Amino acid sequence: MKTLTSREDWPLGVECAWPATMHAAPAQAIVRDRTDPLAHRWQLWLASIALAFGVWQFGQGSYIQAKAWLAQVLIKQAWARTLDGKAQARPWPWADTWPVARITVPDRGIVRYVLAGANGRSIAFGPGHVFGTPLPGDAGNSVIGAHRDTHFAFLRELHPGEEIVVQKSAATIRRYRVEDSEIVDKRETRVMAQHGGEPRLTLITCYPFDALRAGGPLRYVVSAKAI
Repeated sequence: MKTLTSREDWPLGVECAWPATMHAAPAQAIVRDRTDPLAHRWQLWLASIALAFGVWQFGQGSYIQAKAWLAQVLIKQAWARTLDGKAQARPWPWADTWPVARITVPDRGIVRYVLAGANGRSIAFGPGHVFGTPLPGDAGNSVIGAHRDTHFAFLRELHPGEEIVVQKSAATIRRYRVEDSEIVDKRETRVMAQHGGEPRLTLITCYPFDALRAGGPLRYVVSAKAI
């Protein structure tokens, strides 16, 4: 795994988390601010705007988290119908996706339901299987993507040697062992390559995990090989 050593490699937001050295304001300036009612009103106005923006941002983040986890409850129910033999069991009537597998990390208590397709509509609700790669549990390199701040936030904690279990159906379960993780450019297609039918699992999410803005040019990739 790549080690971040230089300031240029630090995740967005880390190097600017600490304020610049503060210098004490001249006493004369402090007195002038206290006695200027117009300046005081401007400060209150700006503080109110900053507070409102912070509340809005918090609300947006909470909404995204709530939607992601509520969807997983509905997807879990659709997965139960899939195990009973129903094909393309949609989690809600207007859904254009359906669960294709369940992945677990037993040592961490992680359970995720994988949806068909890795487009924006699918991964808003759960990890998405990349069309054109083998289904999870099949022979070949199965590629799954998800958001870094919801369903694949746990990837940053995975270490080589940990086990991932993939269930494709009631009768098909395959175990994988994490080999490594790396940071690549989003245009890098090498991580999706097939290896002569060797059963592999590739999990991809955006990077850095604590970036202030979603997207960006980097991806965090965890590779696992069937046991």
